[in-house]
Amino acid sequence: MLPVALGLISLLPSAFAELRNFDLNIVSTPLAPDGFERSVIAPNGTYPGPTFMVNKGDSVDIAMHNQLVDPSMRRSTSIHWHGFFQARTSYADGPAFVNQCPIPPNTTFHYAFDTAGQTGNYWYHSHLSTQYCDGLRGAFAVYDPEDPLGDLYDVDDETTIITLSDWYHVVAPEAQADFFQSGTVPIPDSGLINGVGRYVGGPEVPYAVINVEQGKRYRFRVFALSCRPFFTWSIDNHNLTVMELDGVEHDPVTVQNVDIYAAQRFSAVVEANQPVDNYWMRAPPTGGVGGAAGNPNFNPNLTLAIVRYAGAPDAEPTSNNTGILGIKLDDANMHPIASENPGKLGSGPPDIFFELNIAQPNPPFFDINNISYISPTLPVLLQILSGAAQPQDFLPSDQILLITPNATIEVSIPGTGAHPFHLHGHNFDVIRQPNSNVTNFVNPPRRDVTPINGGNTTFRFKADNPGAWFLHCHIDWHLEAGLAVVFAESPSLNLEGSPFAQTTPKDWEDLCPDYNALAPELQ
Repeated sequence: MLPVALGLISLLPSAFAELRNFDLNIVSTPLAPDGFERSVIAPNGTYPGPTFMVNKGDSVDIAMHNQLVDPSMRRSTSIHWHGFFQARTSYADGPAFVNQCPIPPNTTFHYAFDTAGQTGNYWYHSHLSTQYCDGLRGAFAVYDPEDPLGDLYDVDDETTIITLSDWYHVVAPEAQADFFQSGTVPIPDSGLINGVGRYVGGPEVPYAVINVEQGKRYRFRVFALSCRPFFTWSIDNHNLTVMELDGVEHDPVTVQNVDIYAAQRFSAVVEANQPVDNYWMRAPPTGGVGGAAGNPNFNPNLTLAIVRYAGAPDAEPTSNNTGILGIKLDDANMHPIASENPGKLGSGPPDIFFELNIAQPNPPFFDINNISYISPTLPVLLQILSGAAQPQDFLPSDQILLITPNATIEVSIPGTGAHPFHLHGHNFDVIRQPNSNVTNFVNPPRRDVTPINGGNTTFRFKADNPGAWFLHCHIDWHLEAGLAVVFAESPSLNLEGSPFAQTTPKDWEDLCPDYNALAPELQ
């Protein structure tokens, strides 16, 4: 038996932890977030899906009921609980063919996991093909009643949840087929804030309204539920004090706008210190979305919401002092708070180093180190639990990277393209930012998604969480085109008899035979 001194992630319960039970019905239903009605894959019938709100230390049991019936979209599904480490519950991480087989229609599957002391902003989304672009996305917030930065704000509740997303009038399977044929990444028809927006020539759908009271300080939790673009978020006439990135609190930094890439999250404190009025919240999607030249429906500047002070008229704002012209957040200036142990991975040489070179020799498909990711037929976690332990044991072996217990892992990804890379099962210290020659081992920002946007972006993490963990571009169209690898972490520690053995419930074990027995149109 291995000693606890290995330093692997612990599952010690909080004294105030609760088991929270939820039901999540995945249905297909007509919705019109931007005024254009289409069939949507909608958690509990809404877009975005319901926001999960729990407290630090809580565990969850989410009964997911697959009730999908629309043949124009994928009918099986899987859900990733983005940002949660899933120690000993790698089965519940969600990526199809990495951690599980997809969940067939008319099936209930339980995602049961411990939030294990993590706090801050997370989210959930389908992790089967490009299915989440059809609507299976939502926010997940973990509140800390004893937040170390709690003295910065007065209000932090369901009214300060802000979701940003791109929206498509064409179903994802059709958009994906067009992408593979033309090589042009799908361009959204609109951008949404809190699930509503407008497109060129469409109806004037009422914008979301965020109500505030003059003199109070608000912790806005901002989630990029994006399939492709990044957003530049600001509120006219107001400063933004950023104090959290991807679930990790950082020393506060005050700016006027923040670029938030697909799958990233942050918290920003905004003081309602302006005259009583209405103010625009702006989040124009950018990053390769070609405007009218690529999709005549799309105008990024229609991605708006209204911040309404108590006492202001029920009217759209006339403010035009956009924060987009002010100081932009630079991640390099963000440093984890002292209790997060900044720089904990040290400055010594890493135990294992990977350089991942992105190429596109056969557009629209991507390679990493000359290999384009293709989902295995047998989930990587199931391969590990079946005894795969060496690179040659895995199928396909050339896209699965083996890492060993408690090793310091360094990953360097040269290149451009604004690819937001996400690591499952961990967060990481970004020791070298895009387009920078500065290496910071002392107090680098810590998060779980970082853009590969020029130069030689480099991050480090500790192999302290056995399991099967995806590393991929979070532009969903790019992931489907092969921009991914999988880490097989500490294979032997996942097995029965290890103190870190994986939990594998019966409904998980049934997924692969049930899915493989489906007719193709039900997959």
